[in-house]
Amino acid sequence: MSEITERLRTDALHARREHRLTEARQFLIEALALCRQSNDQADLASTLIDLGRIERDLGNNETELAHYEAAVAILRNLDNVLKLAHTIRRVADIQRHQGRTGAADPNYREALAIYRDHKRAPPLDLANAIRGYAVLKQDTGEVTLARSLWQKARDLYAAVGVKEGVEESSRRLALIA
Repeated sequence: MSEITERLRTDALHARREHRLTEARQFLIEALALCRQSNDQADLASTLIDLGRIERDLGNNETELAHYEAAVAILRNLDNVLKLAHTIRRVADIQRHQGRTGAADPNYREALAIYRDHKRAPPLDLANAIRGYAVLKQDTGEVTLARSLWQKARDLYAAVGVKEGVEESSRRLALIA
């Protein structure tokens, strides 16, 4: 990553924290142009993800999705499978929120397969992917699968000490019992 790109991304992060979202977006657009010029694919993917977060904050869900999908396309050609899985899961979450369950389902399954196949996958990332998939399955009426997923998510959240995740999983399980 070039010093200029790194500085722009850092400035964007600070602007986002201070709720100066338009300014944060502009910093990232500049960083994106530099990444494209240098052909640094890893930085390009990371900058697209950062830009997706800003678009989410601004309520631009379609643009957010487009940035995440572009990052996934890049990450498929890089050697960072955990970042790929996380980004695919974010795509699935966005699609689920938009009611695009048919598109979200295979993305959740792919993210989960990557996490399960990777020895060093963070349990919290796996729990979050399972949670999203459980919500999807519960929303589409696949109660048996949803129940199993919520139980797995609850166990993982308990193992990493995420009380809110345990509580949500327990509530959801009670609803479908």
